Order: sequence, then C-alpha cells, then structure tokens
Amino acid sequence: MIRYVLSSTGAALLLTTCVYAQEPPPLRAAVDGTFAPHAFPNLSGGYQGFNIDLANEIAKRLKRKIVIDAAQFSGLVPALQAGTYDFLAAPTTVTKERAESMLFTEGYLNTDFQFLIRKGTSKVAQLEDLKGKTISVNKGSAYDSWARDLEGKIGWKVESFGTQTDAVQAVLVGRADANVAGNTVIAWAVKNNPQLELSYLYSTGLVWAAPLRKDSGELRKALDVAVECMKLDGMIARIHEKWFGVAPAASSAAVTVFPGYGVPDMPGYDPTAHTPSCS
Repeated sequence: MIRYVLSSTGAALLLTTCVYAQEPPPLRAAVDGTFAPHAFPNLSGGYQGFNIDLANEIAKRLKRKIVIDAAQFSGLVPALQAGTYDFLAAPTTVTKERAESMLFTEGYLNTDFQFLIRKGTSKVAQLEDLKGKTISVNKGSAYDSWARDLEGKIGWKVESFGTQTDAVQAVLVGRADANVAGNTVIAWAVKNNPQLELSYLYSTGLVWAAPLRKDSGELRKALDVAVECMKLDGMIARIHEKWFGVAPAASSAAVTVFPGYGVPDMPGYDPTAHTPSCS
C-alpha cells in the first residue's frame, strides 16, 4: 500500500511537472510608466492606461501570461535589444531609422505631434512661431529626435527630460515655453492641468506599433494577428474610447487592418498575405 501511494504521488508530481513544462513562459514587456493616459501609476498599485489594457489583451488572446515593467523610455529600446523584454508595450512611433534595427507589428494608433503651452502665452499657428523658444521633450522619444533635427531650421532650443511628466512640469514652472509629444498624451496633460492649453498640431502620417527584436519574426506574426483581431472585433476602439473619450476615426490605424505583417513601406515589413484567425 505504501509503495502504491508513493508511486501515485510520483506520477502526480511527474504529471504536474509536464503540465508546467508545457506552459509557455510569460511574455515580458515594458512601458514608460509616466506616459499618461497610455501608462501611468494606479492608486491601487501597478500601472493603468491604454497601452496597459492593450498589452494585457494581446497576452490574453495569445493565451500567455504577461509581465509589464515600467522604466524611462530612453532605456526601453536598449533593454529590448539586450533581451530583457520580448516586445515593448510603450507607444513607439515607427520611423525608418527604428525599423532598420527592430521589427514592428502593424500600427494600432495614429500618432500626430502636438504642442502644449501655458495659458496666456503667445499662440502658435506654425512651427516658426517657436523661434527662440525652449521646447521640452521626453528623452529618447521620437519627439526628441524630431525636435532636434529641426533645431537649426526653426531656431528653437530643445531640452530633454527623463520623463514626459518632467517635460510638462518644465512648461508649468517656466523652464520651457512649450512641450511636444503625441497628441493623446498632450490632450491628457492639458485636461489635468488648467494652467496649460493645447497648441499647434503637427500631422506626421506615422503610427504607433509594438517593437520587437529582429530575431522575433514568429512572435511578431502572433502579436500582429492579435492586434488585427482586436481591430476586427472592436476591442481597440473600445479601449480608445475608454482612455481618450472619443471613438477612433473610421480610417484610423485603430480600426484599419493592414495587409502583411508590420508597417507597410517601412523596413522589416513582411507583405505575406494572411487571414487572421480570431477565436
């Protein structure tokens, strides 16, 4: 009898071990936890926001657990390339330069650049109105490199800050004349700071997508299909309305399923036709 019990216990342990062995490891992702309303601290602990919901839903559809870390944006891409993360859940603008060194899923949101200024200061009707002004940006972001590329042409001075929160604060305390970031982030900052107001909107034609390492082709396909299914069943639209207060435009990246894998006309795009299998 004792021998039987021990054998049964051993079999149960072996079965349990096999089940755990078959379970895929959690996906590892990261966000900039100061980038409201995309990712910011939750009073009950952890983080909340559009991109937190998006990443959790992707993992759910892939039947994987997920661990989402928060760090300054400037450190996220190096950590991804070093293998710390499988993909970045932080909203990342797809540029040709970035697409040369990383794979991207298809875009899930359009990203236009927008400025905020202090109420009562001079209006900005065009970029040239910011000549001689100091522009604050989140270090390492697409807005950082874009603003610096135009520094000589426009004649503004760019100051980089470790977080978007600090970049906004610089405008509030007078260290900067304007802050530039994605339009959704700027709208959120203005909504929560009555001393600020929306200013010039610069349309980029670019999208936000999830970056992965170049060797993550199969995972890119899986993430891409999950994003496509979320567009088809309206999940991204619902998350969009939850965090931004409005439904996405009918032709926007939030609801448009793109052919192939990745962002068309960008390096790393895979034009392979496929029909997303959505369960």
